[in-house]
Amino acid sequence: MLAFEQDAWEKGRRRLAGVDEAGRGPLAGPVVAAALIFDRDFLIAEQFGLLRGIDDSKRLSALQRERFYKLLTGSPHVAWAVGQADPLEIDRINILRATHQAMARALAALPAPPPDFALVDGLPVPGLPCPSLAIVQGDARSLSIAAASIVAKVTRDRIMSAFDLQYPLYGFARHKGYGTSEHTRALLAHGPCPIHRRSFRPVQEALRFHDYRMRQKPV
Repeated sequence: MLAFEQDAWEKGRRRLAGVDEAGRGPLAGPVVAAALIFDRDFLIAEQFGLLRGIDDSKRLSALQRERFYKLLTGSPHVAWAVGQADPLEIDRINILRATHQAMARALAALPAPPPDFALVDGLPVPGLPCPSLAIVQGDARSLSIAAASIVAKVTRDRIMSAFDLQYPLYGFARHKGYGTSEHTRALLAHGPCPIHRRSFRPVQEALRFHDYRMRQKPV
């Protein structure tokens, strides 16, 4: 999973970042992006050693993600940062633009020196602070992007578990804000809470239903 990294290195790129996001699809919570830069020698030496098994975060178990997260964020050979956009921003500018903002923030938050190139999962992202290459399914094709996907996913899951303590009626620790049947039932029963994305249709429908129910209650 180093073909894209090798190509960038051969073109003179030295400070190479992988970028990915977590949380575009959920009905609640922020979208979180991570940017991650490996020391080149460490990445080459450990791709079949310490880093063996790193993959698209969706293909890993929660236990595997946590193990790799601790390895990546605790290594002196890895620079990393996260950026996010909260539900209010998502509702204001839409989820696609908010995701792009979160990616740009993650790259900008990396420790100096800044990256000179980024490998980004998915389609091209405008407005990044450095040149980039978009790679469809990049989290399964680039080790740098896969590692970033793990950091983004674990970070967001922890955020949603914390929100579960603040808003216990919705089960955020279990479904992380995705539109599961449990989450939908809670939305219909209680209406949206402050971290729900009101621009998303299921949340709008739940809000209308909840308001209708409230109006039908006898005074």
